Amino acid sequence: MNKRIIIAASIFGFLVVILGAFGAHSLKNNLNTQNLEIWQTAVNYQFYHTLALLFLSTFSRFKSRLINLASWSFIFGIILFSGSLYLLATKELLNLSPSFLGPITPIGGALFILGWISLLLAAIKNK
Repeated sequence: MNKRIIIAASIFGFLVVILGAFGAHSLKNNLNTQNLEIWQTAVNYQFYHTLALLFLSTFSRFKSRLINLASWSFIFGIILFSGSLYLLATKELLNLSPSFLGPITPIGGALFILGWISLLLAAIKNK
C-alpha cells in the first residue's frame, strides 16, 4: 500500500466527515438553500475522491507514473474543487469576494478528470 496516498485519504476522510456534519448542523441556519447545495456538492466530491484515493493506495505493486499522476490529480482536485466550493458557499459569512473563486473550481474539476483518465490508462497499460 502507498503510505502517502493513505495518509492523504485519511486526512481528507476525517475532514469531509467534519465538514459534512458542520454543513448539516451548523451552517443550515446560516446559509440559504443554494449555498447549502454548493456546500453539499463540495462534500460529495471530496468523499468520492477520498474513496478513489483509498482505491489507488492498493496499487503499490505497480509503481506507475500514471497511478502517481492520478493520486496527485485527486489530491489537488479536492483542494481546488471542493475547497473553492466551500469558500463560495460561505463567501457571505466570511466576507469574501467570489471573483477569485471562479476559475479555481473548473481547474479542480479538470484535475478530477485527469485523475480518472490516468487511472484508465494505468489499467489499460497494466499487463
